[in-house]
Amino acid sequence: MEHVSLVERRPERLAELSEGFRTGRLSVSAYLDVLESRFAERDPWIHAFVEEGPGRFDRLRAQLVSLESRFPEAPSRPVLYGVPVGVKDLFHVAGFPTRAGSSIPPGVLAGEEAGAVAALKSAGALILGKTVTTEFAYFAPGPTRNPYNTDHTPGGSSSGSAAAVAAGLCPLALGTQTAGSLLRPASYCGVVGFKPTYQRIPRDGVIMVSPSLDHVGFFTAHTEGAMLAASVLCRDWKRTEEPGLRHPVLAMPEGPYLEKASEEGLSHFRRICGRLGEKGFMIRSIEMLTDIDEILRNHSTLMAAEAAITHKAWFSAYSHLYRKETAELVRKGQGIGETALAESRVGREKLREQLAGIVASYNLTAVIAPSAVGPAPIGLEATGDPVMNVPWTYAGLPALSLPCGVSRDGLPMGLQVVGSWMSDETLLAVSQRIAHALA
Repeated sequence: MEHVSLVERRPERLAELSEGFRTGRLSVSAYLDVLESRFAERDPWIHAFVEEGPGRFDRLRAQLVSLESRFPEAPSRPVLYGVPVGVKDLFHVAGFPTRAGSSIPPGVLAGEEAGAVAALKSAGALILGKTVTTEFAYFAPGPTRNPYNTDHTPGGSSSGSAAAVAAGLCPLALGTQTAGSLLRPASYCGVVGFKPTYQRIPRDGVIMVSPSLDHVGFFTAHTEGAMLAASVLCRDWKRTEEPGLRHPVLAMPEGPYLEKASEEGLSHFRRICGRLGEKGFMIRSIEMLTDIDEILRNHSTLMAAEAAITHKAWFSAYSHLYRKETAELVRKGQGIGETALAESRVGREKLREQLAGIVASYNLTAVIAPSAVGPAPIGLEATGDPVMNVPWTYAGLPALSLPCGVSRDGLPMGLQVVGSWMSDETLLAVSQRIAHALA
């Protein structure tokens, strides 16, 4: 396939669409017409969405008629009134099969609608469709291509959701992260990806890889939209005006962890830190995650062992339908004993406590790091290395990827911003300040 770029250079802002649709200043119907045209032009190239057939936009227009009849007056309209959203094909959605990127019969995987999907619907969102995932959210890639350069991976496992937002096919899309499945594709595709504190967004109705590691999150084009989506999806959301946000202190995690970034990735990150310092942010170089290799081993053990448990019945009946990468994960997990599994779970708590101690000692607002080791690799056979995201996923801490410039080859680069346990509101607020400073 010839290389093309299908990114939406001026993606619609979720917050502005939300306000416009609720007040009637913008037409939902006209926006659906725009999306239908974009779908026809772009999705055959990037394959962000699971195929639904020619009736996708007829279904959406019928849902819009129902929504308009329920909320005819602007003051009564919910916050995401008429906003089309993409849903990673790990979430159960009423009226849609769940395939999870797999060849297993969808009926075997069926379940009750996910709580996160129900929350979006209650807020007035329209379900645009299922987005492509790697098989069972592991490393076997789907057909999705990077909208910036279709010769490159969009990342995984939430590949379709990230590509859909980048290509302007929807302003909001759900994803999941077990290692780096939200922040890495966000970085590769040049959008905002948010992984909240562990279980801050409900996970019911989602096919799991590893219940101790799986997080539900989402993609938007801008931090204002991320704030809006978080207020709908996260439990007990509160806006924050903490004094610490006036003079944010950001940590650079020096040492073996940061050295896992590529030469280009590390150089770009240090330039970004310099720019933030010039904008008034206090940047502190702190040695941390010196035991990164042990963290990676513990995370790998936990993910494999729990994947084997999650897939026990399915793998027993359909192992011949699993792709090589996923089958190897399950078989590895089958060989992990109870003691090793228990130790890998305890390791999560130890790491979380260790990081909390560092934050308290240095009075940190957030930790910053590259969102990925570098730009999106060429080719579609692999989805990239999640190493920059693994420690924060393992510890269950909230993390967000911000677009922050491009590589030598013009591919997006991301900045990862990591907060403290249950400090999602603060994380989003400081990320918004960083985004504005880097704009």
